Parts: sequence; structure tokens; C-alpha cells
Amino acid sequence: MLAKAVANETDATFIKMAGSELVHKFIGEGAKLVRDLFEVARENEPAVLFIDEIDAIAAKRTDSKTSGDAEVQRTMMQLLSEMDGFDERGEIRIIAATNRFDMLDSAILRPGRFDRLIEVPKPDAEGRELIFQIHTRDMEVADDVAFDELAEMATNASGADIQAICTEAGMFAIRDDRTEITMTDFQDAWEKIEDTDTDATAGDAVAFA
Repeated sequence: MLAKAVANETDATFIKMAGSELVHKFIGEGAKLVRDLFEVARENEPAVLFIDEIDAIAAKRTDSKTSGDAEVQRTMMQLLSEMDGFDERGEIRIIAATNRFDMLDSAILRPGRFDRLIEVPKPDAEGRELIFQIHTRDMEVADDVAFDELAEMATNASGADIQAICTEAGMFAIRDDRTEITMTDFQDAWEKIEDTDTDATAGDAVAFA
């Protein structure tokens, strides 16, 4: 949401890609996707390029000789190459996010690459309540839904978790052929999200540019 807000404030095209989507088992495929991604950004500049879960392609390098690890490293090297071409980048701003800042390779954090860090802590109860309201504003919510209680229920949830809860609650209502989403739907959705071990058990996110 932070990266998208930056794009909106600067009237820039918002382009999003998850790091996991850049990981491929075929040699050279990940690097090609990185080149294509930057080419799309150049064609639509000014642009904000957001890479979520960047630790998937920018983790600390190891001595592993597996083909998968080698491909990930090739993908990261292509990303570094694109970022180093600053003069050719034009009006493209790059923002990335990770829940595992400790895993990132130091090369990606050097000046001129990702050198501005912003810690994004998980929302407090008031913030969680507001996020629930934002993600349900276009939904038919039953009268028994109490947003303050949802905020207390989803302790330690991230913004992404709350979005997933609202989506899943809506799916429960659809499966039951109901037009309204009830408090029980949200409670069941939270239990399901917790069981999938998502950001609810992860540390604070770090966004950097």
C-alpha cells in the first residue's frame, strides 16, 4: 500500500511484481523477467516499480551448487545490473518490501541501489480496525459485525493478513449463497489465515527504495 500511495502521489504508473514470481527453474528465465519488468517500466514512465518479497531473489549468497540457487543468483545479478544503470533508468523509482531483512544480500543495500530503509510495523488495534473498514467498504456486511472486536481478534495481524481475512470471509458468504458477510465469517476466516502461517507470525516488514 505504501508503494501504491507513492505512485498515486507522483502520478506515476504503478507496477507490482512478487519476488517469488521471478524465481524459475529454467536457466535464464528469471533474469529475462527482470529485464522485461524494467522495460515495461521504461515504456510507462514515470513509474514506480514495486517488488514484494524481494528476499526470494536477493537472499545472502551461499556456496550452494544447486541449479535452483544458481538461477536465483543470476536473477539477483540481473536486478543489480538494471539498478546500476541509473542514468538509463529515467523516471523509474524502485521500492521493495520484505519480512526478512536479515536475509538480504549486502550487495543490494549498497548506495545507489536500495539505500533508504523504512520499517513498517504491524498496525495497532486502531489501525487494524481502520484497515478492516477499508477492505469491507464495498462489501455487504451484516449488522452483527463489530470492527473493534475484529481488530482485537486479529492481534498481530499485518495489513495483508486483514485483507486476506476480508477476502476469505466474503468467500464463505458466497459459498453459502448469502449476500451478507457475518461476524462468524470473519472469525472463521481469521482461523483459516492463522492456520496458513502467513504474515501473522512473521516480523515487521521493511520497505526500502
